[in-house]
Amino acid sequence: MNQSVDPVVVRRTIACIVDNEPGVLARVVSLFSARGYNIESLTVAETDTAAHSSRITIVTSGTEQIIDQIKAQLERLVSVRKVVDVSREPRSVQRELALIKVKGTGDKRVEALRVSEIFRAKVIDTTTESFIFEITGASDKVNAIIDLMRPLGLVEVSRTGVLSIKRGGEGE
Repeated sequence: MNQSVDPVVVRRTIACIVDNEPGVLARVVSLFSARGYNIESLTVAETDTAAHSSRITIVTSGTEQIIDQIKAQLERLVSVRKVVDVSREPRSVQRELALIKVKGTGDKRVEALRVSEIFRAKVIDTTTESFIFEITGASDKVNAIIDLMRPLGLVEVSRTGVLSIKRGGEGE
């Protein structure tokens, strides 16, 4: 009897240090779409004005072989200076920011405040019928508070995407 083993799909956070110039992000995203790879989260910002560099942080999923292919293909792009699989770095920090709007009155309003306190979310706007909470943390933490706020009157969510950095004194 021949049993096939399904390849294990892993979730990875990849940081790319790139030249800060027009078209770089489009080339990176095109690499993913042309090969049918999904981008679960994408965050981009200039990180060094003097060096004209930006950091693109991408969260994607695939088998180890696919992740290795993605990294190799990213490294071949002319404007990419460095590619790091941050999720494989034991000394890394990954965080996400979310704004969460919850509408409710009475007990649901009180419970939304309790949940926000448990997750250390800040109330950044309030009206007589709604709150906007700000939360920073690992994606699992953000997902957990969103799930708990759904039955309490969740109206809207806005997320930044994952940011990452290595711990310690050295840079990328």
